[in-house]
Amino acid sequence: MNDQPKDVIRETDAEAIRLAKTLVRVARFGALAALDAETGAPIASRVGVATDADGTPLILVSGLAAHTRAILADPRCSLLVGEPGKGDPLAHPRITLQCRAVRLECETPERTRAEWRYLSRNPKAKLYVGLGDFSFFRLEVERASLNGGFGKAYALKREDIVLDSPVVEELAAAEQRAVDHMNDDHLDAIANFARHFAKVDSAGWVMTGLDIDGFDIVAGDEARRIFFPSPLKDAREMREILVAMAKEAREAVQP
Repeated sequence: MNDQPKDVIRETDAEAIRLAKTLVRVARFGALAALDAETGAPIASRVGVATDADGTPLILVSGLAAHTRAILADPRCSLLVGEPGKGDPLAHPRITLQCRAVRLECETPERTRAEWRYLSRNPKAKLYVGLGDFSFFRLEVERASLNGGFGKAYALKREDIVLDSPVVEELAAAEQRAVDHMNDDHLDAIANFARHFAKVDSAGWVMTGLDIDGFDIVAGDEARRIFFPSPLKDAREMREILVAMAKEAREAVQP
C-alpha cells in the first residue's frame, strides 16, 4: 500500500497564469496580512488595491493603521485577493501573494504613476491622497499561491505574475494619455470590448489601465481584464492592436 502523500499542486500552465494575473488586475480590495509591530503576532486587514504597470499590487494606507506600522517595521506581508460570488465562497478563485512592502516616496515618478493608477481604479480614494499620513506602497511579489477552485492549486513564481520587460516602462510613459483618449473619444469601442471580449452587457464601462499584456475596464464596482492576443513587443504596437480589436468587437456585436 502506498502511503506517500498526494501532491495537490498542479503544474503551472498558461491558463493558471492568466487567471492569476486577472485576479490581481481586477481586484479593488484585498486582505493584507502582516506581523504586528508590537507583539509580532499575525494581523490581517482589508485594504484598497490597484496594480502598477508591471502588475505589482499597490496599496494606499494610513500611518495610523496597525497594518501600516507593521509593514514599516517588517516589510514581509501577504495579500489575498479574489472576490467570492454566489454559493460556496471556497469554490471561487483566489490568490495569495507573498510580498515585501516598499513605500513610495513623494515627488518621485514611481509615486506619481502609482497615484494615477490607484485613483483610476479607486476614484473615491482621492479624499485620502492629499492627507499627510497616507502613503502608497508597492507590494513586491516574491511568490504566490493560486487556488482556482476545488482541486486547482498552483504554486506560482514572481515572473508568473509580474511583467519584466523594458517595454513596460516604455508603455507606462504613454499610458495615461492613451487611457484618457480612449475614455474621452472612444467609449463606444470600450462598450464593444466589454460585450465581445469580456461577455458583459452592462453600460458605463471605462478604461482604467493599459499595459503590455492587455487592459482593464470598470463599470461601477464591476471590473474586467481583457488580454491582447499577445504581449506588446513595443509601445508603438498599442494603437495598431487596439484598432484591430475595436474592429473585431464592433463587427461581432453588430446586429
